[in-house]
Amino acid sequence: MSAETTQQISVIGLGVAEVAMLDGAAINALQEADLVIGSERQLLTVNAYLQNTNTAILPKLVQLKALIETQQKVVVLGSGDPLYYGIGTWISQQFNEACIHFYPAVSSITQACHCLGIAQQNVTVLSLHGRPLAKLNVALKAQQTLLLLTDKHSQPQHIASVCQQTGFTQAQLIVCERLGYQDQKISRFTLSELINSTQTFDALHVTFVVCGDNRGYLPQFPGIKDADFETGELGSKGMISKREVRLAILSLLQPSQNDVIWDIGAGCGGVAVELAYWQPHASVYAIEHNQARFDCLLQNQQKFGVVSHLKPTFGRAPEILSTLPRANKIFIGGSDGELPQLLNLLWGSLPDNGQIVVSAVMEKTKSQLLSFYHARLAADDSELETLQIAVNKSRSLAGQLAYQPALPVSLFSFIKQSTPQFNKGNSGE
Repeated sequence: MSAETTQQISVIGLGVAEVAMLDGAAINALQEADLVIGSERQLLTVNAYLQNTNTAILPKLVQLKALIETQQKVVVLGSGDPLYYGIGTWISQQFNEACIHFYPAVSSITQACHCLGIAQQNVTVLSLHGRPLAKLNVALKAQQTLLLLTDKHSQPQHIASVCQQTGFTQAQLIVCERLGYQDQKISRFTLSELINSTQTFDALHVTFVVCGDNRGYLPQFPGIKDADFETGELGSKGMISKREVRLAILSLLQPSQNDVIWDIGAGCGGVAVELAYWQPHASVYAIEHNQARFDCLLQNQQKFGVVSHLKPTFGRAPEILSTLPRANKIFIGGSDGELPQLLNLLWGSLPDNGQIVVSAVMEKTKSQLLSFYHARLAADDSELETLQIAVNKSRSLAGQLAYQPALPVSLFSFIKQSTPQFNKGNSGE
């Protein structure tokens, strides 16, 4: 195709029906196309609208772009709504939006909700299609209804096993097969009915998970119990920031969408896991050089389902940092005695409005942080905050309730600014 030719790409949603229900504009796009691309099933749903139009079976994405580029007028078929976990999103990323026209349709999500009389705004949708099954762990919450888009690795039996393993033993699964077809089938299952079942399901299905009242071990709100983290032989002394301190670190960092966060000296992953768990649209790199702690970090990544955007990174800072995407937020939980050098290095590469948060227990570390704090105060190049957290935990002593103090933890936050701050935010000293 000539570079001067204006290409037309039509992305047509087929809805949820055995024969696609298309409006006049979509039918015209089909009939005027040089090529119609879709899966074998999708092409069958539009066969009644096609005349002598050339068709092609949908190839892998790496081949699809080249195929589309050979045609002037091309139609790509999408199941349901092509811009809702569909092919339309990928096409938008690959081609100039000026040459793309979308024809929307009802999605399988909408159809499934209407079949069961469930308001769609009361459902949390999660796609496990081409994604790790462990991602389900992030979504399971008490009193929540999930609607899952699945593949061969996330069949109803697999989903039931995850619910069982995470303590959601009273969950109910509703499987909706071949929606919109004459042989549409909707089935309800308890976990026990599915886990050991050899029943097969049509490839064209979605699954509801009605979580019920039980909470399982997965967190419902920030502040995961210390005991819920895997810490190996270290047990309760495992290398994690304790819950009360961890909550303050989360509050200081305020993880946002598209943040790139480094957790340096991540230990068993307490801070990194919570950052990734509550902000799924950030990328969190957990850096740890101790093999035993790193193994626990990997276990916690799987346990809490943060398998796509938590990136465990084995190595030592600062050497390993050059291999990572540039961070705009950094938490330092451990530095192996190299904190002053590390702070200066990180500050130099930190972007404007980037942030470094550091925790300290030992007096030497606090002294190093105070020196850096006063340097930033003198340079007037940052928004500063520091606080100290002292927690007394209850225990039984001679049959009486007593409180045992833990060592206080100091937290320092430095937010880089390109303009003078006139000593704003320094009252925490």
